[in-house]
Amino acid sequence: MPEPAGSALPRPRERRLPGPRVAPWRRTIRYWVSRLAAAVFVRAYLRPRLEGRDRLPPGPAVYCFNHLNWVDPFVLMATLPMRPRLYFFGPREEDMARGGRNRLMSWTGSAVPYKPGKNDLLEATRLVQAIFATGGVLAIAGEGRIHARESELLPLSEGAAYFALRSGVPLVPIAINGTSWLGFGGSVRVHVGQPIEAAGRPTHEAITALTARASDELLGLVADQPDVRRPGRIGRWVTDRFNDWPEGSRPSPDS
Repeated sequence: MPEPAGSALPRPRERRLPGPRVAPWRRTIRYWVSRLAAAVFVRAYLRPRLEGRDRLPPGPAVYCFNHLNWVDPFVLMATLPMRPRLYFFGPREEDMARGGRNRLMSWTGSAVPYKPGKNDLLEATRLVQAIFATGGVLAIAGEGRIHARESELLPLSEGAAYFALRSGVPLVPIAINGTSWLGFGGSVRVHVGQPIEAAGRPTHEAITALTARASDELLGLVADQPDVRRPGRIGRWVTDRFNDWPEGSRPSPDS
């Protein structure tokens, strides 16, 4: 991807990519090890399938996916093609050294973390631009938090549209179904939608319009799948109580 005129970013070989500061060859090994490990463990426990693979752009893009479970990123790592290199925007953490999941994502070098107060948004934006400049793709959980209902989509944040417009890369909706309850041998579908062209300046109007279009496309992908209800009396009761909470006041499993 050509450098924008007057860019203050370093040359591609000097760009700082997400993850610990390690030698490039070690970073590459960690990436391949993490992708292969995710594929082995996910496919040993679940039955994932990828639909619409031919719709994935061959180069840089923003993948916007729905979020049903903390394992969703690992499902994508297990099912999406190895190339282009896959990164994830998030998690929203003050310190990536705390918590097993955070340390794991940091070790793989696939996470672009940002602080809750968004006071490091400029640095996160620089990292995202570096990802695109090196040919990678960025996956974003557009809803911003986990929820339990498979056929439902929470309002999308504007981050995916902003990054797509800022860098002029397509925005690809990707629906995940089947991870709201992880039963052994359960079927999981990863459905790739039609890429949406992101052209023009990232103005407020353009970001709002692109976010709305991505929301419509993603909702269409998830709405045609039946809800996966938790097995057993207790599991069904928990799911029903969660779905009965008024919109905007449901407790987040991440909290």
